[in-house]
Amino acid sequence: MKRKDRKIRGFYFITDSHLSRAGNFSDVKSALQAGVQVIQYRHKFYGTKEMYAQALKLRRLCQEAIFLVDDRVDIAQAVDADGIHLGQEDIPCAVARKVLGKDKIIGVTVHSLKEARAAQKSGADYLAVGPIFRTLTKKNPRSPVGTGLIKKIKKEISLPVVAIGGINLANAAAVIDARADGLCAISAVVTRPNVKKEVEKFQRLFKEKRGRRCS
Repeated sequence: MKRKDRKIRGFYFITDSHLSRAGNFSDVKSALQAGVQVIQYRHKFYGTKEMYAQALKLRRLCQEAIFLVDDRVDIAQAVDADGIHLGQEDIPCAVARKVLGKDKIIGVTVHSLKEARAAQKSGADYLAVGPIFRTLTKKNPRSPVGTGLIKKIKKEISLPVVAIGGINLANAAAVIDARADGLCAISAVVTRPNVKKEVEKFQRLFKEKRGRRCS
């Protein structure tokens, strides 16, 4: 499948081994069973060898979904991931593109319209915008940007937008109404006993609000 044909939409799943009740592998299996099409492997504290082993295991599991690695270009290359997700403090998008090639997906986290413009100019394939609401999944979280930033970016930027940060079932509708193409809700999903069931709730909400299949 060509990069341009890979859709970033619906529920965007990010692993979090610290918050997870069942572990990354079980969580990803549940997310895939719920119809998730994008999986991002994120772990800030594993050593390289351990990250590689887990990423490879998850990559093999994600045969029908987009598999992305957070931050680590070397790990993404080593496991032949579909792409990578970069933060503002990570390797520049343009450099990652040179390393990974034109067929890999590159996402960039942005916190402002200025950063969104820069990411699009540098060749990003999609944007993660946030934190939309106050989040507890980061040690030193930024101030919430609100759904207003999603609307501003969607008016000007042509890239798909994934909303992230403090999203749960109570506020997800507002995110979808702001025209986000996808959303990520980490603690609202991986801390629950039934991950598949929780993801399906968000998938149904997307379908109801957009009137289309998001799985």
